[in-house]
Amino acid sequence: MDRVAIIGYSGHAFVVLDACKKMGIPVHFYCDRSKRKHNNPYQLTFLGDEGSESFNWNGIDKFVLGIGDNNTRKRVAERIIEAGKEVVTVVHPTAVINDFVRIGKGSFLSSNCVVNTLAIVGQNCIINTGAIIEHECVLGDSVHIAPGAVLAGSVTVGTGTFIGANAIIKQGITIGDNVIVGAGSVVIKDIEDNETWVGNPVRKIK
Repeated sequence: MDRVAIIGYSGHAFVVLDACKKMGIPVHFYCDRSKRKHNNPYQLTFLGDEGSESFNWNGIDKFVLGIGDNNTRKRVAERIIEAGKEVVTVVHPTAVINDFVRIGKGSFLSSNCVVNTLAIVGQNCIINTGAIIEHECVLGDSVHIAPGAVLAGSVTVGTGTFIGANAIIKQGITIGDNVIVGAGSVVIKDIEDNETWVGNPVRKIK
């Protein structure tokens, strides 16, 4: 049996672990930069800080990403691959994945999310609870679509971008890399790289 560990072990990781349990993925270990956790609901064994020079990668075969922050998740995934290990893709059993969808390695698709026909989800993405990714959307790597957000058809989202809870993105919109779209925003225009937009209708604040 593969030895599987999750990296990160707090709120978001607990959601990922629930999906792993329902999928039958046996996770018995965790790594965390905050050191050993007192709150250990899944009774996992602490392996240490995967970012330290002394961390022993040899004891684990596969890793699950339990990190919500896009930049941190990307860096950790790169370290896992450099160590010659596998990053596990986790898809909750209630997620709806339609025909001809492509999902990148290391991504997490949470409960009751929908990814519709011909959509592409990059590596190490999070499609959170109840989010909807409509037909022919394209998501870059390390994107986080927060709970309840809706991407209408043919939306493009760049690498490292965060779309807040219950945001709505109009069909055909392009959003650049490393963008933040605030919770509840309604996006009706394209957004350039490295910008922050909020509101209904959406407006630039950074």
